[in-house]
Amino acid sequence: MKNTLVKFTLSAFAIAGTMLLGACTGNKPGGTADSTVSDTTKSSATTPSGGILVPEGFTASLIAEDLGGARHIAVTPTGEIFVKLSRPKDGKGILELTEANGKASVKTGFGDFGGTGITIKNGYLYASSNEDVYRYKLNDKNEVVDPAKPEVIIKGLINRNQHESKSIVLDDAGNIYVNIGAYSNSCQIKDREKGSLGKPGCPILDSAGGIWKFKADKANQTYKDGVRYATGLRNVVGLDWNKQANQLFVMQHGRDGLHDLFPEMYTTKQQAELPAECMYALKQGDNAGWPYIYYDGEQNKKMLAPEYGGDGKKEGDSKFINPVAAYPGHLAPNGLLFYTGDQFPEKYKNGAFIAFHGSWNRAPEPQAGYFVVFQPFKDGKPDGKGEVFADGFSGSAENTAKGSAVRRPCGLAQGPDGSLYITDDVKGSVYKISYKK
Repeated sequence: MKNTLVKFTLSAFAIAGTMLLGACTGNKPGGTADSTVSDTTKSSATTPSGGILVPEGFTASLIAEDLGGARHIAVTPTGEIFVKLSRPKDGKGILELTEANGKASVKTGFGDFGGTGITIKNGYLYASSNEDVYRYKLNDKNEVVDPAKPEVIIKGLINRNQHESKSIVLDDAGNIYVNIGAYSNSCQIKDREKGSLGKPGCPILDSAGGIWKFKADKANQTYKDGVRYATGLRNVVGLDWNKQANQLFVMQHGRDGLHDLFPEMYTTKQQAELPAECMYALKQGDNAGWPYIYYDGEQNKKMLAPEYGGDGKKEGDSKFINPVAAYPGHLAPNGLLFYTGDQFPEKYKNGAFIAFHGSWNRAPEPQAGYFVVFQPFKDGKPDGKGEVFADGFSGSAENTAKGSAVRRPCGLAQGPDGSLYITDDVKGSVYKISYKK
C-alpha cells in the first residue's frame, strides 16, 4: 500500500516574521511515497493577546515569568502546575505553581536535579534528570506527599552532554517511555568533522538514539530491565501517547551540517532546509533510520546519509519507517501534546500541538520557528497540513531572522478546563491559552 504525502512549503509570515509549514502523512516501510503539491496553509495566529499571536476567539495570558529554564510542564486534574527546570534554581529543579486571578505563583519547589521530562499519571508525578527518572506520590489534593524522598524508577541512563535530556511519557498499560538521545550528530568517526565518515554499525545505538520502555512502577531499573522500544531516532524532546491510535508519537530533531561536513554534495541552502523535522508513530521494533538516512521533505524521500555512502541523490533503505508528518528543517520540536479537551473548537479535538523551539543553524537563510503549531488529526493519523497556532514568542521579525528570540516555546500541557499551557525556557515563562465561545 502506497503512502500519501502532502508536500510542505516554507513561506514568510509577515505579521511576526515567522514561517508557515505543512505536513506529510504515511508510516509504512517501503518505497518512495506519492507527493501531492498544495498551497501552504495560512497561519491562524492573527490576534495579539498576552504578547503573542493566537487565533481569533482565543486569549493568551502570561501567567508566570522568571521561573528559570522552564522545560516541560504538567497540570493536575485540580489545576496545580508543575514545571521542570533545565537546571535547579535556588536548589530546586521542580516548581509547583498555584494559579489564581490570572496569575500563577510559586507555591513550593523541590528536587535537586535539572532536566526536561515531567508528567502525571495514576496519582504520581514523574520527573527526569539527564540520567535518571523519579516519581513522587500525590495525595488526594494532588500535592506531593514527600518531596524530599522521590522513588528512583530508572537510573544510570547515558549522558554525554549532547542530546542529553530524557523526555518521558506513560501509556495506559503501566509502561514509561524514555528518550535517550544520540550523543552525536550523525555517528561520524570524528563527530562534526568535515568529511569524516560514519562509524560502521553505529555502536551508539546500543544505548542511545532511540526510545526505551520500562515499567512505570518498578524501582531502580537500569538498561537491563528495559526494552529498546524503537531505534534510529537522533533525538526526541517532544513525545506523547495518542489515545485514539493507542500508540506512541514522537518528534525527532533532524541532523545538522550537510554542507559544512560535505560541501561538495550540498549547498548552504540545502543545509538550511534539510533534513525535515519529523513526526513518527512508533510501534515496538521500529527503526527510523538515523544515522543511515535522513528525510528530505522537498522530495518526500528517505535519503542515504553522506556518512554512509550518500550523495544527496541516493535513496535510503526502504526497511526504515517513514514519518507520519514532516516539517521544515532545524525548527527544533521540543513539545508534543494531543489535545483531548472540550474547551477549544471541535477541529482541535484529538489533534496535535507542537512547540517549535526555533532554529540556530539555518544561516545564511533566515532563522525560523519559535512558534506553536497545530497539526490536524483524523482517526489517530495526521490529516492535512499544520498551521501556526501561537506565534510572536521571538519578539519581532528581526529577532526571528537573527535567531535572537526573546522567548522560545518548549513544553505543552492541557489544563483540567481544556486550556493550553506553554512554557518558555529563555525568560522562564508560562502562557495559558483559552477559548471563549
